[in-house]
Amino acid sequence: MSPLAGSLQRWLPRRWRHVGTPPEPLWGDIIRSHPFLASLSATEQQRLALLASHFLLEKEFHGAHGLTVSDAMALTVAAQACLPLLHMRPPSGKPGTHGTQVLDWYDDFVGIVVQPGAAVARRSRPDAIGVVHQYDEVLAGEAMNRGPVMLSWEEVAAAPFTAERGHNLVIHEFAHKIDMRGMHSDREADGAPALTVALWGKPTVRAAQEHWRNTMTAAYERFREAVSLAERFGGEPPWLDAYGASHPAEFFSVSCEAYFVHRGRFASEFPELLALYDGFFRPDH
Repeated sequence: MSPLAGSLQRWLPRRWRHVGTPPEPLWGDIIRSHPFLASLSATEQQRLALLASHFLLEKEFHGAHGLTVSDAMALTVAAQACLPLLHMRPPSGKPGTHGTQVLDWYDDFVGIVVQPGAAVARRSRPDAIGVVHQYDEVLAGEAMNRGPVMLSWEEVAAAPFTAERGHNLVIHEFAHKIDMRGMHSDREADGAPALTVALWGKPTVRAAQEHWRNTMTAAYERFREAVSLAERFGGEPPWLDAYGASHPAEFFSVSCEAYFVHRGRFASEFPELLALYDGFFRPDH
């Protein structure tokens, strides 16, 4: 497809686009090399390919520090970014008449910046008496509200090997995007994505929202306690990344990683979250 044709396709409504499937054998190699993608059914893999194709048309990849983002790299990111959307409803909560409407969860940004490795970000934070402290934070990835996503390619490339411990950088950052969807620019993500319809058999949207917050809060507090006990008394650390204990939004993203890449272990560790996430990410199954 020529650059002009691709540009025109991007601005067309998704249902009118002529989007081909990802090229073989590249797509097949990506599927086979990622256990959590290889375990999908043939129908699910076909749907993932369609979503990834539209995703690539709508997003712009930028390599940082001299990194050239190849087609294989971009498609690897797209496949993992679209995995959470596979069985979701669009943000409206209504079953979509066109399956690609679920990509609206990611419609607040275009740019994806890929770093060769971790990035260092300069931060500032006021203390209790108002003194502003500056510090450097090492980041493997970052999702900005209504802004781009940053990813470390080193971490993305490790996804086939980190799935066993429930880790996946791409899913982590795109879970943040789902959490941020529709959020005001002056708000902070809190691990409670916007709900527009009643789920889990609840009678109202408000009841569904309360169910989400109550279930997540209880799981988060238990996880924080487990991390604290391991750190203070040298006990066995929890399976999930301890970073999830730093904030409810991080707990949501960290737990989403595990839910999508190692469902079996996640089910045994967090059965209450398995039911919660199934109702959100797979409401019609």
